[in-house]
Amino acid sequence: MTRKDEAALEEREQYVQDLFRRVAPRYDFLNRLLSFRRDVAWRRFTARQAGLVPGGRVLDVATGTGDLAFDLAAVVGREGRVVGLDFTEEMLVRARRKADKLGLGDVCTFVQGNALDLPFGENEFDAATIAFGLRNVVDRERCLLEMKRVVRPGGRVLVLEFSRPVWPVFRQVYLLYFRYVLPWIGRLIQGDPDTYRYLPETVLAFPDQEALAAMMRELGFRNVRYHNLTGGICALHIGEV
Repeated sequence: MTRKDEAALEEREQYVQDLFRRVAPRYDFLNRLLSFRRDVAWRRFTARQAGLVPGGRVLDVATGTGDLAFDLAAVVGREGRVVGLDFTEEMLVRARRKADKLGLGDVCTFVQGNALDLPFGENEFDAATIAFGLRNVVDRERCLLEMKRVVRPGGRVLVLEFSRPVWPVFRQVYLLYFRYVLPWIGRLIQGDPDTYRYLPETVLAFPDQEALAAMMRELGFRNVRYHNLTGGICALHIGEV
């Protein structure tokens, strides 16, 4: 990789971090509004599919304000350990505040870090998750390999991400909403034209269900499969280490 390429990647990382810093105060509200609260069910389904048991250890990458981490905490229980990692401190401030409010401060720990260079040892977790974050990293394969590295053999890596609707008529309606209505609502509430223009652009550029599954297989994950959620608006990919 040339220095010019490295500079471009660093510039994109900084752009994404700045974007999420700006949206942090309204992040939860807009997630619920723009997904019609389906994001709540998607995260809970992900937590149930992680293969965790009470007392388990799990890492949530790109944790944001911690919603998936809290669903994972419900699975591993008081004896378990959930670590949420994000590179935007403004998101983590809200995650820690929510953890205290929910009485989960002794189960959930939130740390700042980069998904491409996870500050954890090999085989440290029983599972690793990332929800709506893989499309934001500058190197998807490296992120997946880092998640694979920190998960023990037999553990699972789960990727929850927007995908391609599979119901024909619904697909057309959804794409119209996603391309035009969603950015308009986000701009109206957030007052930032870049923030919700970025969302449809990155989703439409992200690999579809089969392409992401193929990528995970090429990276050495076993028993790769995926679940289409809400007609394929969102998909959960699971790979075993």
